[in-house]
Amino acid sequence: MKKVLVTGGCGFIGSHLVDLLVSKGDTFVYVIDNMDTGRPENMNRSDNVKYFIKDIRDIFLDESMLEELEGVEVVYHLAALARIQPSFERPNETVDINARGTAVVCEVARKLGARVVYAGSSSYYGGVYLNPYSFTKWQGEEVCKMYSEVYGLNTSIARFFNVYGSRHPKEGPYGTVVGIFERQYAASEPLTITGTGEQRRDFTHVSDIVSGLYAMSLGNHKAEVYNLGTGKNHSINELAALYKTDTALIPARPGEAWTTLADISKTKEQLEWSPQHSLEEYVQNWIKENK
Repeated sequence: MKKVLVTGGCGFIGSHLVDLLVSKGDTFVYVIDNMDTGRPENMNRSDNVKYFIKDIRDIFLDESMLEELEGVEVVYHLAALARIQPSFERPNETVDINARGTAVVCEVARKLGARVVYAGSSSYYGGVYLNPYSFTKWQGEEVCKMYSEVYGLNTSIARFFNVYGSRHPKEGPYGTVVGIFERQYAASEPLTITGTGEQRRDFTHVSDIVSGLYAMSLGNHKAEVYNLGTGKNHSINELAALYKTDTALIPARPGEAWTTLADISKTKEQLEWSPQHSLEEYVQNWIKENK
């Protein structure tokens, strides 16, 4: 069987990627996750998955695990200290995990002879100095580019645009806006809109994200960047209106871009990939299932 490694495979997006890889039927998946934001209920119970509860920065401290990873062909690197707002409170840790941690993962891939698919962020387009998260995800991209240039490592970089779908966080600093709206709707609470609500986001279903990551893993790349989005965006007010319920304005949050909108022409052309899910349909179906 083909062997792959997924870092951050117990999180929202990573767990969906693990499920997709297992569904291929010919792939054994190793997962590394420190369970900081990963959840046990996201784990895939297939016999073709093995979990290591570890920090990516400590991979080289476990020789037996490194030996077991021999033969891995692809490393999907999703582990990160994610989201913009928490990065303001943990800047040094954000740098260490997202930048140095990516260097550790690339070095592991180099020793294994594996290609790397790196989970970047669309926050790059809002400005890499707006917040520690955006800066460190960009630094992770630069690490991938350096390993590609210096060592010939096969790397590709995905920039995610506002991911939503089952298992997305619904509360706390890691909550997504769609997840938070779902929690508030279910509790008959007003949907809280930050700032004016006119800021726009390219909302992308998690299934489209992981299918894009898989498509990236099939080719030979030299630090190629691929946007994974829909090419359409919605204001937060437009998103809230889909729920047909009360809303309330709260103060704007620092460090966030005003607009995100993916140019997916390169991704569609080179990977033969296109998004299959619409935000409107997702929300309508969610409301029907949760009335």
